[in-house]
Amino acid sequence: MTVFDRQRLTQATFRLDMDGLRRGYYSDKYFENAVRILTELRAAGYTFAGNSPRPLPVNPHQIALGDLVVEAQIFNRRAPRALVAGVDAALAMLRYATGYYEGDRFIETWRDLDVDAVEDGVFTSYVGNPEEIQPVLKIRGRYRDFGLLETALLGILTRASRMATNVYQVLGAAHGKQVLFFPARFDLPEVQPVDGYAYWLAVQRHNQDTGDNLAPLASTDAQGAWWGGGGGGTVPHALIACFLADTAEAMVAFANYLPPSVPRIALVDFNNDTVQASLDVLRVYWPRYRAALETGDADNRARWTLYGVRLDTSSNTRDVSLTERDPMGVNPILVRIVRAALDNAWQGWDVPEYLREAAQAYCRNVKIVVSGGFSLERIQEYELHAVPVDVYGVGSTFLRNESATGTDFTMDIVRVQLDGQWVDMAKVGRKPCDNPDLHPVDLETL
Repeated sequence: MTVFDRQRLTQATFRLDMDGLRRGYYSDKYFENAVRILTELRAAGYTFAGNSPRPLPVNPHQIALGDLVVEAQIFNRRAPRALVAGVDAALAMLRYATGYYEGDRFIETWRDLDVDAVEDGVFTSYVGNPEEIQPVLKIRGRYRDFGLLETALLGILTRASRMATNVYQVLGAAHGKQVLFFPARFDLPEVQPVDGYAYWLAVQRHNQDTGDNLAPLASTDAQGAWWGGGGGGTVPHALIACFLADTAEAMVAFANYLPPSVPRIALVDFNNDTVQASLDVLRVYWPRYRAALETGDADNRARWTLYGVRLDTSSNTRDVSLTERDPMGVNPILVRIVRAALDNAWQGWDVPEYLREAAQAYCRNVKIVVSGGFSLERIQEYELHAVPVDVYGVGSTFLRNESATGTDFTMDIVRVQLDGQWVDMAKVGRKPCDNPDLHPVDLETL
């Protein structure tokens, strides 16, 4: 469930490998070892025979450790805050993979769990003290029933929350400009649904917090699988190569064969002359647009509207529009030159007086999209200097996982139930914590 649509995602959407989760296929072996030991202790009728260094309210030697009920809390330590995602997927794991095998028969015990969770789209804060954390999940039940799930629970929360937080920060740096989601090519295909969902979630949170109305623009259908979206895109360099390096002709084919609902964004760096390629596309689009304008053909006006041009010049290449003193790759100087060329393109056309205003608007409405190595810091720099970019294409920076972006989740047992009483049992340096955003979850509904 997200704080935006109040809709709980379920296993019907996730299609997680529940058999693998139940059997510990995705579990760190030490969790499998712990569950095996507790299971064997239960079968042997073992009660605690050691000496606990902690004060206990009951005689510990009567405690059957194989059936010990614990309270576990799951939290992250990303400072100053993290945008939480992946909670519904974690809940689906608890609902369908909690239990144990008797031979080949899996015994479900999820009904014995008591679970509190936050909703996807909330923030957790962290001030540097691991005893002052904000849990996103609290699970109370027999540890041996859900212990195998710890690795997978932490993994889905870490991946989704890191991606969501990274995207949220980039959206903030872009100051309300559109951000295209391009990380699919830099990671395994299997992670695209969760990554795309985290991106969508970050867009929704950004819109709620700022009043913007950005649309999520993912690049693959898989990235939209969890939120009902689909992939969109422009043209790859490969298509221009198939058109023998004629960018304008490739874009004519694009407009002819793709529906008007697909934005026409020309990739203009193929021949390392972004200005000329941009002007060439405008030159071949404008007559078709003009004809549709003069006949009142709204469909063809949309078909022959150039939404934008995308600059993707390689970092080891200097565009021919620049001097030897200018930077290589996509850079602010190049963006400004392209912007000026677009704005003035109509002046080179044979435009009658009554269409000049329309022609001028046609050119000035073309957006500039930049891509190729855009990070949070680089976007901040562009925005600081008011570089006339309209859309940022961002890829691998969303995958960053370092000291500043680490959103690793941890699960600790913090209390155990002894003779009906909850007793603190966290490791030194941790303790049970609360979070006002935690709410009871009815696993029956998943």
